[in-house]
Amino acid sequence: MARKRLIIEMGMGIDQHGQEPTIAAARAVRNAIAHNALPGVWEIAGLSDPDEMIVEVQVAVPYPEQVREEKVLAVLPFGRKTLTVESGGMIVQGRAIPSLNDKNDEMLIAVASVTVLIDTEQG
Repeated sequence: MARKRLIIEMGMGIDQHGQEPTIAAARAVRNAIAHNALPGVWEIAGLSDPDEMIVEVQVAVPYPEQVREEKVLAVLPFGRKTLTVESGGMIVQGRAIPSLNDKNDEMLIAVASVTVLIDTEQG
């Protein structure tokens, strides 16, 4: 079996308050998939179940070691999901607001790509 890419979507997510890289990463993934439909999965690729899709997620975010994989992948409704997290994104100085549980002035920005693939008979 060979894998073929059907779509690659990109997104950005921000956690302005709370300094949670998981929140920024999940928002980036949600942003990447927010405005798409995948009729080609059924009409061209011939899949009968959306969970047959392979969904590879790559996220670049500050403090990648703090990202909770299950929370990020939970954004995706279907597919055989994998996540790769790497150091990247941005840290922008904001304003700490104690009532919003800020630990510091950092706003975390994450970027994500979501690639949908299918297994095919030919390479």
